[in-house]
Amino acid sequence: MIGLIFGETNLPKRILRKIKIKKIKHIIIDLSINKIYKNEKNSYRPSIGQFGKIIKILKDNKCNKVLFAGQIKKPNLSKITLDLKGIYYFPKIISSSKIGDAALLKEIIKILKKEKINTISSTFFNTELVLNKGIYTKIKPNKVDHANIKKGIINLHKLSGYNYSQGLIVRNNKIIAIEGKYGTDKMILAYKNKNIKKQGILIKFPKKKQDLRIDLPTIGIRTLVLCKKAGLKGIVLKSKKNIFLDKNKCINFANKNKMFVIVK
Repeated sequence: MIGLIFGETNLPKRILRKIKIKKIKHIIIDLSINKIYKNEKNSYRPSIGQFGKIIKILKDNKCNKVLFAGQIKKPNLSKITLDLKGIYYFPKIISSSKIGDAALLKEIIKILKKEKINTISSTFFNTELVLNKGIYTKIKPNKVDHANIKKGIINLHKLSGYNYSQGLIVRNNKIIAIEGKYGTDKMILAYKNKNIKKQGILIKFPKKKQDLRIDLPTIGIRTLVLCKKAGLKGIVLKSKKNIFLDKNKCINFANKNKMFVIVK
């Protein structure tokens, strides 16, 4: 039995679909805001602060492994419901939540590990969501693009001190935009306002210290559409370390709009 700890976005739905196809026994801890999985069998809806309840549910169902997927948003600490274990861990919860969503998840993982419940990768059952090295589009990067990519990757590696920086945009051997805490979409939209067309390249890699079990950078059709609107020429991802949703749809869109998708 595996415990599925689900938040927002479509990724959990993809995972659940695969798990059902494989007929894997599971329960769902639904931490989404609107309780997306309330109609699923074996679905539980505790508060994120009810660690005692969450752990009891997992142990009662003999779950010694869990899988996190989807965005679990930082709770309103003034309204959060706590049980005894929640009160015990509350100081650490406050500290991690101030850093960001990823830090909050890491803290939950630490708590579960103390209870002998291990966390597996969010792509464990969905290996089709990650890509191997290669160029996936008809359009290929030229010499100038390769120089920009090299420049971008070097600078992205230097940003390990930035909690939110999983991506950047490079153009003419210069870093034009760096992803902030509001994510890739906001960065691309801000770049669009600068009116720079068909030159920029989006590079989206995980951070050096990123927990790859729970926090893989995700790219989907919305990202491609925004890149096209912003006039970006291509997207660069990291081999087996990005979640790439709707692969065929994204690649067809990139080919149609003369963009490249490359995995390093």
